[in-house]
Amino acid sequence: MTRLVAIGTEKGLFLATHDGGGWDVSPLHFTVKSVYAVAIDTRGGTPRILVGASSAHWGPSVAISSDLGKTWEEPDDPAIVFPEDTGAALERVWQLAPGPADRPEIVYAGTEPSALFRSEDGGRSFSLVRGLWEHPHRPTWEPGGGGQAIHTILPDPRDDGRMVVAMSTGGVYRTADGGESWTPGNAGIKAVHVPDPFPEYGQCVHKVARDNVDPDRFYAQVHHGVYRSDDGAASWTSIAEPLPGDFGFPIVAHPSKPGTIYNFPMIADMDRYPADHRCRVYRSTDAGKSWEPLSEGLPAEPFYPSVLRDAMCVDAGEPAGVYFGSKSGEVFASLDEGDSWTRVAAHLPAVLCVRAAAI
Repeated sequence: MTRLVAIGTEKGLFLATHDGGGWDVSPLHFTVKSVYAVAIDTRGGTPRILVGASSAHWGPSVAISSDLGKTWEEPDDPAIVFPEDTGAALERVWQLAPGPADRPEIVYAGTEPSALFRSEDGGRSFSLVRGLWEHPHRPTWEPGGGGQAIHTILPDPRDDGRMVVAMSTGGVYRTADGGESWTPGNAGIKAVHVPDPFPEYGQCVHKVARDNVDPDRFYAQVHHGVYRSDDGAASWTSIAEPLPGDFGFPIVAHPSKPGTIYNFPMIADMDRYPADHRCRVYRSTDAGKSWEPLSEGLPAEPFYPSVLRDAMCVDAGEPAGVYFGSKSGEVFASLDEGDSWTRVAAHLPAVLCVRAAAI
């Protein structure tokens, strides 16, 4: 088994592999392009790497590799374009998500401004999901600190007509009819930046993860809050109390163990440092009722960098791998589900996203 880790940074993409010895990190791909979105698509046998890269000169694009980064396919025409009648222009690709396991041609993209796109040719071209773009709430969605973007796309593994997306700001939205209509799913999530603490929508949701064993259970890290939903992302209850801080960006669910999740808590929105200034991942094995810090092999000295919303992930290896990268350019891996850690890379540009697969 080979562990493959794709590391998107402010200045390009790195690919790291582990075959049982140490980590081997590739030379830089997509030089001086910011890579906010990566997907490793293992449907159909041969892994495909999809990358959303942005050039300050040429703008955003989507590239695909079917040979683990040896070559890249990038269409002559942009893969993602807003229709002319929307009056919008693509600023950034924030998320790339494979669709149903039995439909390898389906890929989704979340963008800035907040929109959902669907591809039916493996990510080479995309079309706008009109139902969400034309939702009556959309004109009042506001940008969060990182921009106005859909950063979470969670297709239902049981029903390709059902999906959950999340955006900052705007909150969680759900569809049960293939994207024709959307319902906000934010009941119980507190909004700290608006007069009504529990609005129908408008929450600053940082990331949402689906439980990989119980598809109706979700976990969310929001702007000051960590939550669980047991009813398909319709309503939420807090699971933040045992944590040393309720602010943060990523939340990740174990690939095969129900109720096992990972989080990287920070102090506060105006004090954006790791809780207690220590490098620690927190793990819960009971769906957030209790949490334990994981730090064996992580830096013992004071640690100040942030871990961004898409800079933590898991793979489906046995045992599962857990990975995260920091804005200081360090990447860490645990090949025993978080019990111990090793450094994959250091001195990289700021890490924006990390995706992994066991191949």
